[in-house]
Formats: sequence, structure tokens, C-alpha cells
Amino acid sequence: MTKETIHGYEAVIGLEVHVQIKTRSKIFTRVAAGYGFPPNSLTDPVVLALPGTLPVMNKAALDAIIKAGLLLGCEIAPVCKWDRKNYFYPDSPKNYQITQYDQPICVGGQVEIELPGPARNVMGEHKKVPLTRIHLEEDVGKLNHGATDSLVDYNRAGTPLMEIVSEPAMHSAEEAFAYLTSLRATMIFGGISDCDMEKGQLRCDANISIRPAGETKLGTKVELKNLNSISFVRDGIAHEIKRQVGVLERGGALVQETRDYDGHAGTSQSLRSKEMAHDYRYFPDPDLMPVEVDDAWKAKLRAECPELPFAKQRRFVDAYQLPYSLTSVLAWDRGLADYFEQAVRAAGPDRAVAVGNWIVNFFLREVGERKGSIEALAARVPPAAAAELVGMVQSGELLGNAVAQVSSAMFSDGAPPREVVEREGLSARSDAGELEQWCRDAIAANAKALAEFKGGKESAINAFKGPVMKAGKGKADPKRVDAMLRKLLAE
Repeated sequence: MTKETIHGYEAVIGLEVHVQIKTRSKIFTRVAAGYGFPPNSLTDPVVLALPGTLPVMNKAALDAIIKAGLLLGCEIAPVCKWDRKNYFYPDSPKNYQITQYDQPICVGGQVEIELPGPARNVMGEHKKVPLTRIHLEEDVGKLNHGATDSLVDYNRAGTPLMEIVSEPAMHSAEEAFAYLTSLRATMIFGGISDCDMEKGQLRCDANISIRPAGETKLGTKVELKNLNSISFVRDGIAHEIKRQVGVLERGGALVQETRDYDGHAGTSQSLRSKEMAHDYRYFPDPDLMPVEVDDAWKAKLRAECPELPFAKQRRFVDAYQLPYSLTSVLAWDRGLADYFEQAVRAAGPDRAVAVGNWIVNFFLREVGERKGSIEALAARVPPAAAAELVGMVQSGELLGNAVAQVSSAMFSDGAPPREVVEREGLSARSDAGELEQWCRDAIAANAKALAEFKGGKESAINAFKGPVMKAGKGKADPKRVDAMLRKLLAE
């Protein structure tokens, strides 16, 4: 693809993404992991690093990072070890962090992304962003800053955390946005993390440099921190690229530093000069043994890996002939995709497009209006009910203009579609005599349109259709109305 340039410069971007692993307990102790609890209630002597305590590895955290590596095509190291990263900060009770330095558990891999297409319903360009590594470490606590003091909450400290490090292989803010969107979906689909950025379950630091277009040597790297939404990542990177170009164009020099980005104000400020690896004085943790990952362990976790969204999209196109406008919605939520496929199995593959359209146009609208979850709405209106509703429309038993009314009633009281149709008198299967009478009444009431039609004005027939549809109260099939009118008008 063509790299985006600004005033003759191109950007080089690498992302460091921290993902909290969803486990019941923390990484080195049995104390619960969670969010929203009273401050400092999820602690114990291990979390607080009291003298004499020792860490014990949580296997569920290892399972999760290996599974993440398999989903992203990483090489899983046969042996990995644990290191201490030494630094002083109030939210780290140990004054060091247990992490992985030179022997991470996952090496390489890639994240497939899709860039924006020429229109919302048109597929964009796909590319694969290579990864450097994924390693496992413990999270730190959280500082809450007030006007005159700062309070530390250690509830988050010790939560298992993955750091996913990309190669410096992205060249625009849009690519970074697409990368995070895809990576987040992968973690959610795999059941590895809920990736709620408001809860700190997914956090991102961006490393950005610029260089003259066509140059291969990397420029001076600036790390951008406190990017607490995916949109802020995109906005922050775009802001930093422009800032760096502006510095060079004014004859200034860039320095390697860490900057804080304020997404609401759209500004950044320098925090500190960037630390180097030797500043942290890494050394192997003496309290934790290296971990060996054998083929049986990997095979077990590989069997649990789900189909990822892009693969699901491609299969939906091949198996069900769905348009991109539907696959780009249905494939990106695992619960929604499962609901769709269950409904298609009940309705039949020839009705897959109709099922998909109903889910996007009615099911998701109800999810938004009721502010409920997909799972809750699926329990109220199960896939079989969706299939039945679509079948009634396809067979002509229910007119399309009544689908919204029937759908709303189904979501309100959980009644099956046929029961709603009968209760509301919405069946389109009126008898021929009833339809004929509606048509005769409409013709008799509009002598002018009758004369015009008899005189050769074909469009005059439309003057009768409105009164017939009104008389039918939504039960008259437009095709049958047209046929009956033509039959009567030919008499």
C-alpha cells in the first residue's frame, strides 16, 4: 500500500498494548482479581510484598497468554523465564515488577487489519501487522490524584497482564486504529479479556517517529501515553505526527521522550526523557522457576481457539453469500454471529440474507433502544423465533411493512411471531373474496381514476392501491392487490 506522507515525511508507528487477562485470581496469589471493589480490598501479603512472601504462578494466566499467541500466529517458546524490572513508583508495592525480558513466552505473530474502504459498505484494504513478542507480567496499582494529594489503590496490583508489542510497521493513525480494533476483537473472541478500556483492561502506548519519505533509517522515537480509548489512540498519533513534522520544519530537533496526550483537549506535553532497558536493571527472578510448554499443552489450547472475525467474515460470504454490509456487522460480535448461524440453521441457508437483514435492522435496534445485551435479547427472542418470522415474510404470510410491529411485540413480551400476528390481526393471508371486495370498493369510489385507466393511463391504477391497503390494515399483499385490480378493471 502507499504510505501516507505529510510535507515529505512518513510516520513509523509501533504499539505496546497491555491487556488484562480475565482470571478469577491474581497472577501470583489466590486473592481475587476484579474491578469496582472498595479501594485496597483485593490485597494480601503477596500483593503488598510483605517480608517473607513468595509468588506462586497462576496456570490460568499462562493458558490465556499461550492461547492468545496461538490465535495471533506466534511461536510459543518451549521455555520461558521470569525477570524483575526494577523501578520506584508508588503504585508498585514491591518497587519492582515481575515480567519477562529476554525470554518471552510468545515470539512473532501478526494481526490482520482492515483499513477504511471508499464507503462504509465497501471492504477496505487488508494487511497484516507483524508482532515482535507477547510477554506476561503483573499489573501495578492505580494512583488517584486529588488537588493536594494522591491516593494509591492496590486492587489492580498483581492482576495478570499481557504486553503485546508490535513491530514498527504501521504508518498512519488509521492503521493503528484498525490494529487495536482487530486485536481487541481477538482477545474478546478468545475469552482472554473483556478489553474494557474504561476499566483499564486494555491500555495502549504508541511509539511514533517520522523520517523523510523513502528513508529506511528510523527517526527519533517519542512514546505517547495515557491513550484511554481507541479513538484517542488514533487522534493522539495524528496529533504527534503533525507535532513532530512541525518541529523539524521549524528547524528544531526531536528528543526521545515520553509525552502525555490529553484526548479531550487534543494536546500533549512532555512527561520525562525515555528510559532505556539498562535503566531498569533486569535480572532473573529468583523466586520463580522457568516454565516449559510442551506440545500437548499447546494442542489442548489450540483446540479451544475460536474462529476469528475476518475468517468468519470470509466464511459468511462463501457459505451464505452475505454482502459485506452484513458480514462487517455480524462477524464482529461472537454472540451475534452465533445467533445468526443458529437462526440460519432453523430457517434454511437460502434465507440467510433475509435473516442477516432482520438481525441488523431489527434485533440490533432493539439492543440499542432497550440498552440490553445481545445475550439477554437472544434469550427473549431465540434464533428459532427469528427464523420463523423471516419464514412468514418469505412465504407471504406476513407483509414486510408489518415486520417492525411484530418484532417490537416479540421483544416486549417474548411471544412467538405467529402468536403476535394472530393476536394483532396482521396475517397477510386474507381470503380472495375479502380482497376482491376491498378492490371493488376502491374502484367504485374513484370514477376519475377508472376513466383514466380505461383511457390508457397505466399509472392511474395506483390511485386504487392506497385505499385497498388502508382497508386491509396491513394484511393486503401488494402483488395480490395489483393482480386483483387488473382483473376487475379488465371486466
